Amino acid sequence: METMKDEDGTILKFLDTMDNYLILFDSLSSTLRQGWLDLASARHSMGSSRISTALLNLKEHSASTVVRVNDETINETSGMEPHFTLRKWRTCEDKTNPIEEEEDVQGLLKQPSLNLRHRGFSETKEASNEPLVSVDDQVQKERSKALSVFGALVSPKLRSAQISFETVLETLIDIANARSVMLSTFEQLQQMKEQSN
Repeated sequence: METMKDEDGTILKFLDTMDNYLILFDSLSSTLRQGWLDLASARHSMGSSRISTALLNLKEHSASTVVRVNDETINETSGMEPHFTLRKWRTCEDKTNPIEEEEDVQGLLKQPSLNLRHRGFSETKEASNEPLVSVDDQVQKERSKALSVFGALVSPKLRSAQISFETVLETLIDIANARSVMLSTFEQLQQMKEQSN
């Protein structure tokens, strides 16, 4: 009886994860579409000479956004489940010991991007959210710095495209984590099937 309950729970987890996986793919598609439309609109308004790959710095430099794979997420029944985390705007971090503060900074940096996407700058600057405000300002500086290669005054559509592509990175990480859970749950179901035979 207990085994049937476990199997039912695993099947429900698998179906929920698959549903979440498909929803994330739909969200990825619409966000990418919006980002490319905003980029095309910015290029139209600013001119193709101002938004061009020729302006990009092709010299070797450290990435401001990296993906980290953590294999320490352990599932009770299936063992190891890889977990992916996104580290955005690493230049905002304290250079003295970035590894120790990584999770705190990553958590703080992910949240403002949602607020900035809706241009809610005034709402985020509340007295109760003072730590968030300082990180929010740092993120804004890093975003502006990244766009400075296209000139001092850039189209709002270019900023909107930048935020859309940031959101795409976050969604890709969510998709990778959902896929990891889905595959792990599928393996559990396969093992249960073999044991029942």
